[in-house]
Amino acid sequence: MSVYCEILQSRYADSVSLMNTAREVRQFEGVDDAALVMGTDANKHLLENAGMLTEEARMVAPDDMILVVTGDSAQLEGAARLAKELLQRRKAESPEQSYRAAPRTLIHSLRKHPEANLAVISVAGAYAAPEARTALAYGLDVLLFSDNVSIAEEITLKQEAVKAGLLLMGPGAGTAILNGVALGFANAVPRGPVGIVSAAGTGLQEVSVLLARNGAGISQAIGVGGRDLSDEVGGTMTFHALNLLVEDKETRVLLMISKLPSQQVSEKVIEKLNALPLPVVVIFMGPELEIPLVRNAAGSTVYQAATLHAAALAAVELASGRDPVNLNQKLAEEATQLENRARQVAREALDNGDGGTARFGRGLFSGGTLCEEAMRIWERRLGPVWSNAPLHQEYRLPDSLKSQKHTILDLGEEEFTVGRPHPMIDNELRLKRLLQEAGDPSAALLQMDVVLGYGAHPDPASELAPAVYKIKHPADGCTALPIVLSITGTEADPQDYERQRAQLLDAGALVFESNAAASMYAAAYLQQLTGSGLSSNG
Repeated sequence: MSVYCEILQSRYADSVSLMNTAREVRQFEGVDDAALVMGTDANKHLLENAGMLTEEARMVAPDDMILVVTGDSAQLEGAARLAKELLQRRKAESPEQSYRAAPRTLIHSLRKHPEANLAVISVAGAYAAPEARTALAYGLDVLLFSDNVSIAEEITLKQEAVKAGLLLMGPGAGTAILNGVALGFANAVPRGPVGIVSAAGTGLQEVSVLLARNGAGISQAIGVGGRDLSDEVGGTMTFHALNLLVEDKETRVLLMISKLPSQQVSEKVIEKLNALPLPVVVIFMGPELEIPLVRNAAGSTVYQAATLHAAALAAVELASGRDPVNLNQKLAEEATQLENRARQVAREALDNGDGGTARFGRGLFSGGTLCEEAMRIWERRLGPVWSNAPLHQEYRLPDSLKSQKHTILDLGEEEFTVGRPHPMIDNELRLKRLLQEAGDPSAALLQMDVVLGYGAHPDPASELAPAVYKIKHPADGCTALPIVLSITGTEADPQDYERQRAQLLDAGALVFESNAAASMYAAAYLQQLTGSGLSSNG
């Protein structure tokens, strides 16, 4: 593979133009990948992680543009010319006059809209903290979508927000629903009695849609950012958000979602939850519990859930005045039925000689929380799982472009989003990787998530279903792989959950109610193929 790099000095274009241009260049014959980014240190770091940073690019200034194309050396200069032509065309089609009427600063926006009470901030990390501080000073709650904000700045901003009685959601907070208004990546769900505090974006989405599908709604859904329960931040915004929800007259049940904090922070959280006057369901994305739901202590109204699915159903029970622990038998029976079904299908595949010696599963996820939940479910039943975002560092893939043994990828990690939109918006990378994994003779099953809602791809099944059909109907005598997935969405979402589900079912995918259910089925299927309790995947 050859690499072509060109530096466009003192040349600027907005990130949307750069990503759209790079996407078109990737369709050019002979091109494997393309990236168009400004020469910031953060972008250079991303290019380096993707193996696309040349020595020439390493030295550029932040106001220079980096154009990198990889592939067939004979085609790369032509692809680069196309990129520059597309950029010039987009500049000509976007007259500067249209931008002059729009407010250029947060303060100017407030002058035009003095009634505003929340700021959504999505600027480069170096500028995000000052903008957030300005918003707080003007009495605005803040959804800080930007990442690359230092931990020290996060701590200070959250302390300032709490002192002012405001929310500082983030950094890197991509999802929230406040007073029925969806912010960032969120779904169309009904209002109701369940208040959510989440340090996991797609975790919040998954739980909110499962609540909706089971007849419950949410009062507020507050995303606090993935680092809020770190030792350094110590849950500052989580505790503040819980207090605000307790005071909210619409909230009768609390649901809290996070990756597993340290023992010290976990103890602080549980102590806080036990002191609240409302019943609470908490899911820490840690080692799976032995049963779906566990009461924290005798007489306690704090319940720990094993999966996002169990957490949502527990909150539905609490909202109806029932004890969620009574769900344990039902959830265990459903899991057993699911796994028995998977094993039966796997036995039939073995009896028919389908798949040859293929024994390994591959997961391709757009949601980081859903990716982690799938990894934990697989690991419990199959042993170690390799990933670009592994549960254990010894199972980090040496090359994220090449799977090995059981592999689950988070395609939303920065190494995959250099110069391209997030995979919840753009299916291009996943489509290529699906076909790549389907062509691997060691692959026995594919799993993925499909996330709907505001901000997501307007019709993901229109692109994913043809790829699923191609894999399920292979040419040249190849074996069709089972494709297992769940859809995070509702019928009220712009994409329409039922319409997406129908397209993917018609293409041959197995569509499950939740990510947990899909992961349990996939793990049981693969476990049956290995013929043992744990497969050799180390």
